[in-house]
Amino acid sequence: MSVVGAVGPRREGSSFHPPVLARRDWRSELRAWWREIDKVLLSLIILLMLTGTAAVAAASPASADQLSTSDVRLDDLLFFKQHIVWQAMGLTGMLALSFFTRDQARRLGILVAAAMLLLMFLVPFIGVEKNGARRWIEVGMSLQPSEFLKPGFAIALAWILSWRVRDPNLPVLSTTTGLMALVAALLMLQPNLGATILFAGIWFVLVLLSGVSVQRIGALVATGIAGLTATYFLYDNARHRIDAFLGGGTAFDQVDLAQRTLLAGGWTGSGLWLGIRKMNLPEAHTDYIFSVVGEEFGLIACGLIVLLYLAIVLRVLMRLVDEENLFALLAGAGLIASIGGQAFINILVNLQLFPSKGMTLPLVSYGGSSTLAMCFTVGLLLAITRRNPFIERASSGLMDFLERPKDEGKEERA
Repeated sequence: MSVVGAVGPRREGSSFHPPVLARRDWRSELRAWWREIDKVLLSLIILLMLTGTAAVAAASPASADQLSTSDVRLDDLLFFKQHIVWQAMGLTGMLALSFFTRDQARRLGILVAAAMLLLMFLVPFIGVEKNGARRWIEVGMSLQPSEFLKPGFAIALAWILSWRVRDPNLPVLSTTTGLMALVAALLMLQPNLGATILFAGIWFVLVLLSGVSVQRIGALVATGIAGLTATYFLYDNARHRIDAFLGGGTAFDQVDLAQRTLLAGGWTGSGLWLGIRKMNLPEAHTDYIFSVVGEEFGLIACGLIVLLYLAIVLRVLMRLVDEENLFALLAGAGLIASIGGQAFINILVNLQLFPSKGMTLPLVSYGGSSTLAMCFTVGLLLAITRRNPFIERASSGLMDFLERPKDEGKEERA
């Protein structure tokens, strides 16, 4: 909105006309959006989604074959066709969210975090069990609340940690730590160790950037290690996965099959729909799609996907380098940590460098709930990183933290 009519000195006998709020039409809103949006980041995201389209097309026949029965034969391109629909819905929602202001994105993120936390409480009671885990709720589609909680969690943590700007004595560290503990407990009831590790990573990045003292950071790291150790002894699912990883697994288990599939295509790949090993790979269109890319498009294509993720992360960090608003800095860092962290874990699993976690490759893997949730995350990220290019920055933003003296902040109270 803009204000029409300035208030000048009032003359005797003249009538007073108060300022009038004028609404901008949709063309003005569109021009403002195009001026402020990070076009490079948007282009990289769309390129990654197009890469995912090709990857799902390659993996769809393998998953359709494995899920077919003697009575029902699934269309080889069933998952590819469905993926196109989910991508179209996700892209539409992502672009719509990118028109939000930072305040609108913050409010939406907090509301989503609260709603998904409520659903997480209900998952153990009304959730649907798949592959030994109860993580989904049927609402016309399989909704995984933890997927949508990731962006909401990052926004909520950024909002709480930004309170310290107004009052350094507010207990923001204990509040965010308690929220992290609650989310971890709800996730381990499913159980979902991979998501717990990812949420903990988001929390750690935001706490680190918020300026908490080194001593407190060390105590939090020690607590996290102790919690992970306890998880190994208390949860059979986690212990079996970690033991299988450390012991090398068994011949032709999921991770072993994924690595064999990944290397089968060599540097240039066997060609689209010419892969053979993918036909024996479980979850080829979701958890292990990176390995399918390796077989059909080659290790060079896998390297390009890794570089694409790195480019997205670096682009967001470059955008945050001179960000003055602490909430925007923390929210942007948290959202990109969610995307980059999930991609990092998925790729390491496919390379047999990390225990199997049942985690999709963001914006590449097939998925209904996961695709929509990831597009929701990116939409919030685009909204938060919007910036008027004509406004000069008075501070160095993220650089202030990177250049902060080591002893600064020791006396701060979170």
